[in-house]
Amino acid sequence: MAPMSARTRPLIDVRAATVCHGTAVVLDRVDLTIGRGEIVTLIGPNGSGKSTLVRAALGLVPLAAGAVDTASSIRIGYVPQHFSVDSTLPITVGRFLQLGVSATDADCLQALTTVRAARIQDAPLHRISGGEIKRALLARALLRKPDLLVLDEPSAGVDVTGQAELYDLIVKIRDQQNCGVLLVSHDLHLVMAATDRVVCLNHHVCCAGRPDAVAQHPEYLNLFGAQLARRIAVYTHHHDHQHDLAGKIDSGNAPPPTADG
Repeated sequence: MAPMSARTRPLIDVRAATVCHGTAVVLDRVDLTIGRGEIVTLIGPNGSGKSTLVRAALGLVPLAAGAVDTASSIRIGYVPQHFSVDSTLPITVGRFLQLGVSATDADCLQALTTVRAARIQDAPLHRISGGEIKRALLARALLRKPDLLVLDEPSAGVDVTGQAELYDLIVKIRDQQNCGVLLVSHDLHLVMAATDRVVCLNHHVCCAGRPDAVAQHPEYLNLFGAQLARRIAVYTHHHDHQHDLAGKIDSGNAPPPTADG
């Protein structure tokens, strides 16, 4: 077999990864690959090992067995699920973006523009909404010019309208920057429309593949329940307009938002 080219070689290749916490097997021979330009979503119940798999893929958790290969000189941008802001910390969003990152004010403005949040650059970090914080964190990840974006529950703390807009934005970023995206999420009714491949995890890989196929897989239905699976089956979000950070249709001249989005 001919060697895989640099273009087709996965950004991350996890093979038969096993992770144990004491005597408990958290991951049991799990495979996961993420290629450039594709969005892969990890789903599964709480405690199924999703966060452990992400940490193992990033080399932050030792393996009891298996292997992880990463592309040479890979750059990773990470957006955490939770981010606490000290209300006594006098820092603007723009200054926050520059912490630990070599970026100019113009770089920060460009990143915020990409995530449709340019208006919050000079806002105090502790006064912006949950949806705005998610976009600020995404902008900060983009400043690393990542080959791979890792987003842990990116819609946590974001209202329903903002969730749809956020996943639409993630797809556009993937298309524009040709980066890989690894999502961890419970918002299946939205995520499955914004992903190329789904990996359903419950300490082992229950099933994996295209979203429409996974949604009908017996193990998926058994794990989540047929009634729940029907309710959160593949959902496609199409619209011919954009929402601002408050979730309203953006006319381009709206004042800075104050609501969560």
